[in-house]
Amino acid sequence: MSEPKESRQKAAPAEPVLFGARNAQSEPRNWTPLIVGFALVLVVVAAIAILGRTKKEVLKTADPYTPNLVVEQARLSQADNFIGATVTYIDLTVKNNGGRTVVGGAVQAVFRDTLGQAVQTETLPLRALLPHALGGEAEAGEMAQAPLGPGQERTLRLTVEHISSQWNQALPELEFRGLRFK
Repeated sequence: MSEPKESRQKAAPAEPVLFGARNAQSEPRNWTPLIVGFALVLVVVAAIAILGRTKKEVLKTADPYTPNLVVEQARLSQADNFIGATVTYIDLTVKNNGGRTVVGGAVQAVFRDTLGQAVQTETLPLRALLPHALGGEAEAGEMAQAPLGPGQERTLRLTVEHISSQWNQALPELEFRGLRFK
């Protein structure tokens, strides 16, 4: 005898559900936070690009006050930093023969090879050599901490992290750029 067809077909066991209902309907996604976040990132990147570009344009030509700043002495020295690279220091003794107080700016340094060709050009911030608060060797600090007033003389330090191996080891050509005054 055979069993009825109905009893032979057993109900299929339900498949296990792991992460939510199997046939659940998905909710529509809210894209607004993602779009707002993306727009904010674009605005920040654009602002950085615009602000970064305007600073460099100020330093393209020599400052008109440059003839009033006389470099009386320049000394080169080198030291190794903590990772073994050589850092070059250019200490300038500068006298202000003008009528304004200099509180900042930059110097363009052009390094040349043995044939007199420029091998590297750096625009370096002006930093005053200040006595260390606890004694010992002087350190370079912001010029605003030790402004260079009319008739005054001050030692300024330029720091160059890397110089081309083709450099002739002579003092680079120096030109003051983008000076700031009090």
